[in-house]
Amino acid sequence: MVLFESNLPSLSLLKRGKVRDIYTVDEQYLLIVATDRISAYDVILPTPIPNKGKLLTELSNFWFDFTSSIIPNHLTKIKLEDILSDKDELRQVQARAVIVKKFKPLPIEAVVRGYLIGSGWKDYQVDNKICGITLPQNLQLAEKLPNSIYTPSTKAAMGSHDENITFTETCAMIGTELAKQVRDISIKIYNHASDYAKKCGIIIADTKFEFGVDLNGKLVLIDEVLTSDSSRFWDMQEYQVGTSPKSFDKQFVRDYLDTLDWNKQAPGPTLPSDILDKTMIKYQEAKKIITNS
Repeated sequence: MVLFESNLPSLSLLKRGKVRDIYTVDEQYLLIVATDRISAYDVILPTPIPNKGKLLTELSNFWFDFTSSIIPNHLTKIKLEDILSDKDELRQVQARAVIVKKFKPLPIEAVVRGYLIGSGWKDYQVDNKICGITLPQNLQLAEKLPNSIYTPSTKAAMGSHDENITFTETCAMIGTELAKQVRDISIKIYNHASDYAKKCGIIIADTKFEFGVDLNGKLVLIDEVLTSDSSRFWDMQEYQVGTSPKSFDKQFVRDYLDTLDWNKQAPGPTLPSDILDKTMIKYQEAKKIITNS
C-alpha cells in the first residue's frame, strides 16, 4: 500500500511535515507516521515513492539504537497496537509509525559535512567558506574535508527554503552553551556513524540532525536520523573526487527535476515511473546495506 497522507481519526493531527504526519497521543507522547511523500528543493512532490516510509522508519530506528550510547532519543517501547485500537488505522501505519516522547524541538537543523558537495560546494566556490568556516583553498567537488564540520541551517516553514547560518547566529537563537552542545554531539554522531558505514561500503557525505530538549533542558535526538532523506550516501566503490558521486538517496529525483523548466516552487511536477522505481531501489539498497537486513 502506498501512503501519501495518513488518516487517523482516533487521534488529533498535530502537523503534516514534508514526509511525516505527527499526531498527539497525550501530553507526553506523539505518534509519528513516515509517509511515502518525497520532497525536493523543500517542495512536496505529488508522486509518492512506494514503501519509502517503511524503509525510512526501519533505517532511522536502526540508527537511533546505534547512537543511543552517545545521546538519548525520543523513541519509546510503546507498541502501536497499544495506542491504535482500530484495526484499519493500525494496518494503515504498521511498520511506518512510532510512538515517541514529546520534547521541545530546537529551531535549527544540525548539519554535519564530511565532504564538499551540495550547497556547501556552492558556498565554498564563492569565498572558500561554508557557514563562516574557512576551508583550505583548491578543494575539489566531493573531496573529503580535513575534518568534519558543523554547518547549521534554519528550519524553514513549509514551502520555504532552509538557509545556512553561522555558528554565531545559532548561539543567538538557542544560547551559546546549548549551541556548543548541539555542535559537538552532532559531529560525534556523524563520525561514529560514518566509521560504521564505511565498513559497509557506504560514504556518508553529509547529514542533518534535529534535536529537542526536555523540561530540564537536556538535549535529545528527535525526528529521523541518518536516513536517505536526511543524508547523502555514496557508494565507496564508485566514489571519485571531482565528480558528483552516485548516491543511495533521492538524487535521481533531483537530477530529473533539474532537466525541467520548473521554478522550484509549489506545486511540484509529477514524477515518471522510471524515476520512482530507480529511487525506490536506491532507498532499499541503502537500508539493506546499512542494517544488513
